Amino acid sequence: KEATMDYGINETCCFTGHRSGKLPWGDNENDARCTALKRRLYDVLEGLSGSGVRRYICGMAQGSDMYFAEAVLALRRERPQVVLEAAVPCLGQESSWPEVLRERYRRILESADIKTVLSHRYTPSCMEERNRYMVENSGVVVAVFGGGRGGTFNTLRMAYRLGRRVIELDV
Repeated sequence: KEATMDYGINETCCFTGHRSGKLPWGDNENDARCTALKRRLYDVLEGLSGSGVRRYICGMAQGSDMYFAEAVLALRRERPQVVLEAAVPCLGQESSWPEVLRERYRRILESADIKTVLSHRYTPSCMEERNRYMVENSGVVVAVFGGGRGGTFNTLRMAYRLGRRVIELDV
């Protein structure tokens, strides 16, 4: 863990959501549904910030994780008390991604106020460990979820089991 700051659980929100392949518009971020989702995400974060949430944890995956991180960074321009934490499941997470996504990942990572690395190398459980870290350290979980099994489903199940406040945005 590169940096740590002390934020209470009620001041912290994390995010879980589908990667591009599970979103109805895929990689087409110009699709009106994607644009609308990004706006809803920003509005939810703005509301949370107004209620005292200052730290936002992102798991740094492709797709809606990046939308979340970019919305937090936009909010931080308006509200300097907002902090973005990048919860990196393993070093090299982005190494097999297309170059345009690697560049976006690096930009977000460089802009993050806190960088937490859960594993120095890929392991079969590192994504789940990242998700557990995020939920256990957050009072609120924002999710982009359109149904189906997988990491987002499992993270939401964990959040509900731990009694976290969950805000689900349908796609």
